Amino acid sequence: MIKSTLFQVLLFCGVGLIFGGVLAGLSLIVQKVFGIGHKRFVKNSVYECGMKPIGKSQVQFDIKYYIFALLFIIFDVEFVFLMPWALSVAKAKGPVLQFLIIEAFIFISILALGLVYAWRKKALEWE
Repeated sequence: MIKSTLFQVLLFCGVGLIFGGVLAGLSLIVQKVFGIGHKRFVKNSVYECGMKPIGKSQVQFDIKYYIFALLFIIFDVEFVFLMPWALSVAKAKGPVLQFLIIEAFIFISILALGLVYAWRKKALEWE
């Protein structure tokens, strides 16, 4: 029984690897035939509603906007982790409740340290 199950798992993994390799090879062949990877001027030019582009197509933004957006995402995603925690605390009792509270304290402490670090680096200032 064990050998049969092990054989089935190995066969499944082997067929999956072979199938993945065949698909990757087929993808490379299709790219070579249809010229998907070839660099051309028209392909690399900027398209603006059929009009010729004016000026450079790459505009430089200040890094503070990216950092601010990244901080927003990090502190926004914490909600995704805290909501299930809050729902599980409502049902917990005894030592599990104590563990959940300590776990949340550690998580919020790490987030607070990140906020203090961003504040000291002046990542939250616009000027």
